[in-house]
Amino acid sequence: MTMTLHSPPTVQRVRHDARRRLLTVRRVTRLSDHLVRVTLGGDELAGFVSAAADDHVKLFFPLPGSTVPVMPDAPPGTPPSAGAPAPIARDYTPRRHDPGRNELDIDFVLHGPGPASEWAAAVQPGQQLGVAGPRGSFVVSGHFDWHLLVGDDSAIPAIARRLEELPPDAHTDVLIEVAGAGDELPLPGPVSTHVRWLHRGTAEPGSPALLLEALRTLELAPGTGYAWVACESSCARRLRQFLIDERRLEREWLKAAGYWKRGAVASHERLDD
Repeated sequence: MTMTLHSPPTVQRVRHDARRRLLTVRRVTRLSDHLVRVTLGGDELAGFVSAAADDHVKLFFPLPGSTVPVMPDAPPGTPPSAGAPAPIARDYTPRRHDPGRNELDIDFVLHGPGPASEWAAAVQPGQQLGVAGPRGSFVVSGHFDWHLLVGDDSAIPAIARRLEELPPDAHTDVLIEVAGAGDELPLPGPVSTHVRWLHRGTAEPGSPALLLEALRTLELAPGTGYAWVACESSCARRLRQFLIDERRLEREWLKAAGYWKRGAVASHERLDD
């Protein structure tokens, strides 16, 4: 009988160079009813590093009436010069990085009004976008008996990337809330991956009801697991508390984030105690 030895689970914070890059759109690909992939490229991608599936980069968009993104004129971490135009910036997941081709994929949810959604809905190859970061990564490594990935439309890029990067024998449950069947898309991942799409229909996004009900009835595998949650901030907070209080998950192996916040602009929150 052969015994398999596994390394213990760990989470490590890794810092990166947060330099700014001006990149060019190479391709635009429609993935589902409300998800568009924009492939960026350029020599300035040299040295780009993204070490975790839930990393985020800062994207800088053109001002209204322009096609050239406005980038901050001051070094990262310092205030901009007086009189400089305020950039339009949002946080997004680096979905795929191909250093050999100097390409970076960013997936955008088309959610209606908003500078990022409107730009992604109309963008054409040859246009430019500013990118900064990621400033750091939370690298989760070692063996877990199971993984749980939970989120709404905004979390699909990070969930898809995480599934690609998991070991082939990882047991994984995935719960994703979207508007309807047209927003479902194939997700790669380990053989033992169970994906459940939850349709909110015409209901407003941001409610925890669908995801909470799915978590109540989900049968978790035995052993030590790692859970990851990302959606609207108050929803993510509610789901996190439910997993701690009702499902008795270990806080150490539970990460929750608010990828957007109802009524707020450019919100990105890491939720912990």
